[in-house]
This record gives sequence, C-alpha cells and structure tokens, in this order.
Amino acid sequence: MRTFQTVALGLLGAAAIASASDVEVLTKDTFKDFVKANDLVLAEFYAPWCGHCKALAPEYEEAATTLKEKNIKLAKIDCTEEADLCQSFGVEGYPTLKVFRGEENVSPYAGARKAPAIVSYMTKQSLPAVSLLTKETIADFKTADKVVLVGYFAADDKTSNTTFTDAAETLRDSFLFGASNDAELATAEGVSFPSVILYKSFDEGKSVFSEALTADAIVQFAKTASIPLIGEVGPETYAGYMATKIPLAYIFAETEEERTTLAASLRAVAEKHRGKVSFATIDAKAFGAHAGNLNLKVDQWPAFAIQDTVNNKKFPFDQDNKITEETIGKFVDDFVSGNVEPSIKSEPIPESQSEPVKIVVALNYDSIVLDEDKDVLIEFYAPWCGHCKALAPKYDILAELYVKEGHADKVTIAKVDATLNDVPDEIQGFPTIKLYKAGDKKNPVTYSGSRSIEDLIKFVKENGKYGIEVPYVEPVEEVSSEEPLAQQAEAATEAVKSAAEEVTESVKSVASEATEAAKAATEEVHDEL
Repeated sequence: MRTFQTVALGLLGAAAIASASDVEVLTKDTFKDFVKANDLVLAEFYAPWCGHCKALAPEYEEAATTLKEKNIKLAKIDCTEEADLCQSFGVEGYPTLKVFRGEENVSPYAGARKAPAIVSYMTKQSLPAVSLLTKETIADFKTADKVVLVGYFAADDKTSNTTFTDAAETLRDSFLFGASNDAELATAEGVSFPSVILYKSFDEGKSVFSEALTADAIVQFAKTASIPLIGEVGPETYAGYMATKIPLAYIFAETEEERTTLAASLRAVAEKHRGKVSFATIDAKAFGAHAGNLNLKVDQWPAFAIQDTVNNKKFPFDQDNKITEETIGKFVDDFVSGNVEPSIKSEPIPESQSEPVKIVVALNYDSIVLDEDKDVLIEFYAPWCGHCKALAPKYDILAELYVKEGHADKVTIAKVDATLNDVPDEIQGFPTIKLYKAGDKKNPVTYSGSRSIEDLIKFVKENGKYGIEVPYVEPVEEVSSEEPLAQQAEAATEAVKSAAEEVTESVKSVASEATEAAKAATEEVHDEL
C-alpha cells in the first residue's frame, strides 16, 4: 500500500510539473491589469480549433520559459471565449500575435513562429534601439545574436550618431544595434571614427560598411550583409531574402549532403556576384513545390533558378543540363548582364470578357491592370483556397454594382489565378487584394480590411482616383435564438478569419496545400515558405 501511494504521489507530482506553463492565460477581467503590470508583453490571440495555433503552442511555451529570465512575459487569449476582447484589438485571424507596452502602445509581432525567433525578436524589443557599449560589454554584445551591428562614433559626432539611430529604429525588429565612442575599441577592430561593422556568426564573421553614412545606406547594408554567401531558404529565412530586393538564386536538392556539395561547388560563383545575386540552397523534399512557382519541373532534381525579387520574374536553368561551376557561372553571368529572358507562365487570354469580373492572365496583365485610365481592384487567388471560394460570390456582386451603376469605364474589378500565371507582384497569401489607381500604377494599395462588400466599396472610393461609391444594402439574415451560444461564438470567430491567417496560406505552399486538400491530411504539412 505504501509503495502504491508513493508511486501515485510521484505520478501526480509529474503531472503537475508537466501542466505548469510560463504562458499566462488572460481574460477580459485580467488582461488590462496584466499589461499594466508588465513593461513588455507578447500576447497570442488564438482559437482552440486553429491548426496553426496548435503548431505554435510548443514553440510559444519554450519561448516563454526562456524569456521569463529576462522578465518578458508571454500570454494567450482564447478568442472563442473572449470575443469582445479580441475584436477590440482588431483580431481577424488566428493566431494573431501582438506586442504590448501597456494597453495603448500596441504593435504587431513581425517575427517567425519558432521559439528561437520569438526569443530573438522579443529580446530586441526589450532593448533600446541602440545600446551603448563599453570595453566590458562589447564582447558579449557581438555574439548576442546571429547578426548585430555596431557603430563606432566620436561622442560629439551628433550627425553620425543620429544617422545610425535612425537606421536602428527602422530595423530594430530584425537586428541588434550597439554603439561605442571608444577610439581604442575601433582601432582594435581595424576601423576609425565614424564606422559601422556588422558582426555575424557565419561566413567571414564580420562585414565593414564602406559607403557614405546615410540611414538608407546602413539599412540596405544590414539587409545585404546579414545574408550568408550561400544560405538556406526556408520559412524562417524567406522573408529576409525578399527584403534585400536582390535577385535570389535557388539551389534545389533532396538531401543535405547534395545541397552541401552543390553549395561548395558554386561558392566561387556566389562570391563573384555577392551583392548582385544572393545564393541559397532549398530542401527539394520539403519545399519542392516552390520550384513550380519558379517555372521549374517539380520532380527533377537537382535544379537551379533565379528569381527577380523586385519584379517577381523567374529565370529557370535548363533542368536537362548538369549543375556545375562552369554552367551556372555562365548562366549567372548572362543573367547579370541582362542576356537571359524571363520565363512567363500564363493561361490563354480569354476569348471574351462578358462577366462583370474581368479575368486576368499573365499575357493580358498589363493591358487590364496597368490601364492608366481606370482604377483596377484585383484579387490574386488560388483555386484551392477556402477563403477565396468564400469571397467569390461577394466579389461577383461587387463587380456587378459598378457595371449596373455605369462606372465600368472608370472602375475595373478583376481577378487572377496566381498559381497558373506569373504576375509582377510578390504575393504572400491568398486571397490578396490590391487597388491600382488610375494614373498611379506604380504604387498599388494592398487591402487589409474585412472582406465585406461595403468595406471593399469604401476601399475603392477612398483609394481610387475617381472616388466612386456605389450603393449597396447588405441582406439581413435572421439567426435562430435556439442556436447554442457556443456555436454562435465559434461561427463568429470563423467569420472574422482574414488577412492575418492568410500569411500562413503562403504562395510557397501552393502544390503542398493542393495535395493536402486532395487527400486525408495525415502527414505533417511541408512546403510552406
């Protein structure tokens, strides 16, 4: 009996430890006091049925435990139970992560959803934009993150200090910034005042800024020098490569060994074109479907392609040719010289456009979307996207309203299947809706509101050249009072899913998502950049 009691008590103790959490569960009654009592809080707004929330949970718990030592709190709010609280902060999809410095100072979390990324991001948020460094602190600071920037300036050089601080404010979510006015420290690093050095835990270990000292130049330097000579593309790094606005060369291979071998063989090519073309390997088993986005075959490896990240043009290397330093070297040389034509994927141009919603394909994109005389609202969609299917009937009604009111000569409502057509826009999720204003096609406005007809009409009026508003009355649907409150709450939360969740429906997961939809989703979802 004594033995049984000992075992039972031990199991109870283990269960208590297992259930302990460093993530604070908040409600409308505790939220305000919690964010007031803590200087920095990361809050997750979630729904229990949300798959992405479930995937985030262990990462979030791990980050909370690590950040507890730095007095940075992580919390979560169940939006099926606290709908009013979630709506008060504009939550439209799950999970939504927000950074709180008190109740009024709120900003969106812009990092990746992995524990190390959460820790890194929130650590940066806890520090000033620029940390003042001394002989005692600089060594630890240089290794505090994978990439840090340190400015070496004279204390009375206000111009350089201000410029560096402006750059730091711009990139504080991405990098740690420090500064020193100790001339001996600068000399030890082989530089003099004023100088900026980017320290990194890879490649050559550091890069020295060598251009005229402006905030914009420092920002671009940080984005470029922080990328490995030949890195790896994945969910954690994709956005960083896109942010550099430098063409990205992908090296697809199925095994880590083959990726390592190919990277080593192309290192001289990457070094030659550093700053002009970024190189990265990519796991063809996990993210092979992304090859289709680059107009490569998705079943023939290894493969190589270059993406113009600014204009979203694709330059696939002939997959029947062998990847060697010589063949890729010539291909990249020709690309940099402008002697390689982009590959364009397009559906046929429709024979007629009789429906109110105009069909855009790659080959008629310019003639419809870039028509300087019209405000053009265009939806970038994927056939398998559930949110796109839900939007379709409302989008048809929206288009009919402009035709019915006689505004088709000034406003075009259009859509394009972004999985079958190359478009110049880098689309991060489905559906993405943009307005191209008449007379100002270089500055499209991305829609981020709810997908109601009324809000879309308001968006076109406020952002279009002509300020056109069409009348519309939303039909009223009666809701049975017999419906259980729990079901009503879940239906309401389902209805407000929108752009925040769409980021996870990445363009890079096109083939994977389509495959998963066609079969029982019993395997871990890959191919999501």
